[in-house]
Formats: sequence, C-alpha cells, structure tokens
Amino acid sequence: MAQKGMRFKHLCTAMGRAEAEVIKGYLQSNGIECLFQSQVVHAVHPFTVNGLGEVKIMVKEEDFERAKRLMEERSPGSTEAGED
Repeated sequence: MAQKGMRFKHLCTAMGRAEAEVIKGYLQSNGIECLFQSQVVHAVHPFTVNGLGEVKIMVKEEDFERAKRLMEERSPGSTEAGED
C-alpha cells in the first residue's frame, strides 16, 4: 500500500478499468505497486469515449524504469510512458 509522501509517476494510460486491472495484475506479479488515476467514476460510466473513461496507471518513481521495461517487453511499441 502507498505510504504518505511517496511520489508516483505516470507509466501509461489504459482505455478503461478492465484493461487497467490487467496491467495492474501484470505489474503486481512482478513486484511493482501501482495506482489508478481517472476523471470518472467507472461504476457510473464503465466505458471509454473520446478519452472519457481512460485510466492512468501510476507507479512509484523508484519503480518507473523497471515498470516501463516490463511494459515494453509485454507489448513492444504499444505503450508510451508518461512524462509527468
């Protein structure tokens, strides 16, 4: 669980909660904690239209490079890491 004061960095963006959960499971199985950041409540709007419903995957700054490598290995060329 994230502790107060930890800094997180944007790793990638999923096109909905289901995809975000798959990515979260993959990262967690490799020992990387992540959080979701979204602009909508997915229980109310469980879909993605023109970016509405996107979920940002956030990882600890210290895990960012390893998480980025894991995502690239999982699907080369399809994940763009955030610059936040």
